[in-house]
Amino acid sequence: MITRRKLIGAAMAAPLVPLRSAMAQGVKEQSTKQADFLFVQTAKSMSFDKAANKLTLENVSSTTLFFTDRPDRIAGNMKTTSFIPFWSTGKDSFLKDPPNADISSVEGDKLHQVVVVLQAPELKSDKLTYTVKVLQGEMPAKGTDVSVFIDIIGMPLTPYSYAGYARRSYRRMYWR
Repeated sequence: MITRRKLIGAAMAAPLVPLRSAMAQGVKEQSTKQADFLFVQTAKSMSFDKAANKLTLENVSSTTLFFTDRPDRIAGNMKTTSFIPFWSTGKDSFLKDPPNADISSVEGDKLHQVVVVLQAPELKSDKLTYTVKVLQGEMPAKGTDVSVFIDIIGMPLTPYSYAGYARRSYRRMYWR
């Protein structure tokens, strides 16, 4: 015998099947979405050891800014300590494909801009050291008011990459 409870339950369960598959499709579409993120780090001063190709950012900010261009226009910040693990092993790691960066600094009254490849970051207290490969320009031995503009191309927004997961969790923290 069919009771009202069974009839209502069956009627309510029927539309859930297509809804679940539509939701699953939405998850698949979202997992393949990519966004091009740029990161910015700032420091009060910097020094460069040319022999070792070591750039040291002194009094580096505890936060690293990130943003995207159109169409997403995502912006926020994350702890610099959370940015360093992007160089760990994995498919989307900076260890595999190190990012380029524009380093802007002031030496006396002269502005310097140098394009580099950033590798092997080490953060100790408020000093962040990178091994760099200079691509364009000449790195000064010392500088102040430093900004590092890190160019990242096509970092996925998937739950399967650490970088994507970290960005989403920070985005939720600041945008919701």
